Amino acid sequence: MATSKKVNHPTLDLHGKRTAEVFDLVDKFLTKHSNKARVRIMPGKGTGKIKEELIKYLKLGGYPWEYEIMPSGNKNTGSLIIILD
Repeated sequence: MATSKKVNHPTLDLHGKRTAEVFDLVDKFLTKHSNKARVRIMPGKGTGKIKEELIKYLKLGGYPWEYEIMPSGNKNTGSLIIILD
């Protein structure tokens, strides 16, 4: 299922965060928005360490996810849509 940026999902922006912060920030965010069908988490592209930690968390928690699809139809690898429903 393609998810467009036009959808207003609750968003957690991890730009500028340290890898040691990822698990706690994501855990609190997902708990807060557990009543939503989808949320957006933006690890950014950078070195990839934040995204690596995020994906590790999602796998451990059994959360399915997909890259956000931009209006152009391209995948935004710096933004993940987490499926909660």
